[in-house]
Amino acid sequence: REKDDKHKTWMPKFLMAKEDKDQRKSSGGTERNIFKVKKSNAEKSKKMEKEEKFFRETFMYDKEINVINTATAECSVPSKRRVDLPVTAGERLDIIDVTEGNAVICRNSEGRYGYVLVEHLNFR
Repeated sequence: REKDDKHKTWMPKFLMAKEDKDQRKSSGGTERNIFKVKKSNAEKSKKMEKEEKFFRETFMYDKEINVINTATAECSVPSKRRVDLPVTAGERLDIIDVTEGNAVICRNSEGRYGYVLVEHLNFR
């Protein structure tokens, strides 16, 4: 009996009968969803486009959006105005543009834009 188990022929999954595949799916419990990641990326890019459109209208920004530099926030700062970007300590920000004062226009990982004071950023 052990001899028969040892020499059992191996058959690739794609050559298995359809009934065997169905049985394997039902015994496996949950079915994997391959397209879930693509859906979340599509939702994220749609949200980022919406944020960019809002940024362009609010800031009257008609230049091309280029990342000048990246920085990390040294401390958490809530936003006082709608145009300010709330940041948390350790958050990575993309610097988009420099203003005349001591603030820069930044973008966070969620795609939101706003002003952040230079004194709250670490450029290392």
